[in-house]
Amino acid sequence: MKLQGNIIDIPNKRFFKGEITFENGKIASIIEKNHNIETYILPGFVDAHIHIESSMLVPSEFARLAVTHGTVATVSDPHEIANVLGVQGVEFMIENGKKVPFKFNFGAPSCVPATTFESAGAVIDSEAVKKLLENPNIKYLTEMMNYPGVLFDDEEVLKKIDWAKKYGKPVDGHAPGLRGDNITKYINAGISTDHECFTYEEALEKLQKGMKILIREGSAAKNFDALIDLASDNFENMMFCSDDKHPDDLIVDHINKLCARAIAKDIDVFKVLQMACVNPVKHYNLEVGLLQVGDFADFIIVEDLVKFKTLQTYINGELVFDKGKSLIKPVSFDILNNFNCIKKEISDFKYESSAKKIRVIEALEGQLVTNELIEDALIVNGNLVSNIEKDILKMTVVNRYKNEKPAISFIKNFGLKEGAIALSVGHDSHNIIAVGVSDEAICKAVNLIIENKGGICAISNSEEKIVPLPVAGIMSDKDGITVGKQYANLDNMAKQLGSTLHAPYMTLSFMALLVIPSLKLSDKGLFDGTNFKFTSLTIDN
Repeated sequence: MKLQGNIIDIPNKRFFKGEITFENGKIASIIEKNHNIETYILPGFVDAHIHIESSMLVPSEFARLAVTHGTVATVSDPHEIANVLGVQGVEFMIENGKKVPFKFNFGAPSCVPATTFESAGAVIDSEAVKKLLENPNIKYLTEMMNYPGVLFDDEEVLKKIDWAKKYGKPVDGHAPGLRGDNITKYINAGISTDHECFTYEEALEKLQKGMKILIREGSAAKNFDALIDLASDNFENMMFCSDDKHPDDLIVDHINKLCARAIAKDIDVFKVLQMACVNPVKHYNLEVGLLQVGDFADFIIVEDLVKFKTLQTYINGELVFDKGKSLIKPVSFDILNNFNCIKKEISDFKYESSAKKIRVIEALEGQLVTNELIEDALIVNGNLVSNIEKDILKMTVVNRYKNEKPAISFIKNFGLKEGAIALSVGHDSHNIIAVGVSDEAICKAVNLIIENKGGICAISNSEEKIVPLPVAGIMSDKDGITVGKQYANLDNMAKQLGSTLHAPYMTLSFMALLVIPSLKLSDKGLFDGTNFKFTSLTIDN
């Protein structure tokens, strides 16, 4: 087959009018040839770090949406489903992804569970990591979130890294705010990337010390503006990623949007495309074409090099998106889950206390890091309750793998004036997280999640809505457009209840992620992520 257009030659930083011939899934020839076609042919985009599960879609459904934006491949960390189902969950992702023409590149999860301070559904130890890394479908060791384990020479952590080195596979990093001698030791352990930088200075130090830096712009964590000015001088060692992207956002855009924003910042187009297309393929040794003769025929046709509106997407020479329509067909799959708790009582969410001060998690817009605040306690009938006027709301994490007493804390900046919101997408162990204005509303929301064995929901005084997530309690069995619309309706309802956050559910889902400072809530209690230990909710009078 032959196609004509303005062909983008990234290695030589030029484009020219030409013709591509491809057959048997690979590019046979690229020649210069005059024509009147104004569209551009370039390599497909690669998301350099994403958790497919956070789209609430199984891989096959994620692919159907991603190709509409010119994405042909992802570097996918399956540790969300691994925390629920272990190696079986990783195998589900690989097998489901193989059913569609899209290049998922899964890694071996390095931190299941993420810490010993929470309850997960599975454990993947160094021996299981070794077996995964032996699999040619596994391309790398996923983000080493347990950076204290690296810094303190934890034997099990170092074994996992050593197995990746033995099999010649990269090790991803996760080191928010780590600087100085600590980041030097972390890098020297063999860790090659970081997607958690939230300041220019932090990213620059890591680049200077040899790390590859990923510019992350997801549904909750947004670091593009903080880091993009590094791109002009460091483009050879930077990539774009989403990390976590909710379905309503995936309907709208993907890596193409980050390219457009970078161009708007006057970053050279070839540098932008080096980050968006080339660097992930080279770093992770992906079997993804880069628009060279002999490569896999993975490329896209875009309208221009400003907005990067995708007109067609090809993977292995197969047209998978054309004229506004994804050509990837839905596939059938078995539903797996691990959900074993019973419904709760209102009394389970009471917290008896006479304390005058409490520790409060401060959620920050567009960030996964939080602050620790000391605030006045509001006590009614001996029970710590939400203070709606001061926007200090009760939050809970409920163990979904067995019946345990819910953990309680308080959080600021969710802004709810009525009801509650809850979800079973709670990074990384995926217990149930809820926040609300009253114990009654929180209990009702938690029980709605339990009844459905997974989902995201909103409860008002007059109605309740839920998007069920029956696949591991974190993904839907429906198509992406349906899930995206349902999620958008829920998001809107949360905002009608008073939330002022851009992505309240995505933000809430990270409030149990203990490996990101400074204050988070585990199903076992309030956790000080700076000092890596539990702390008290109440402060002694």
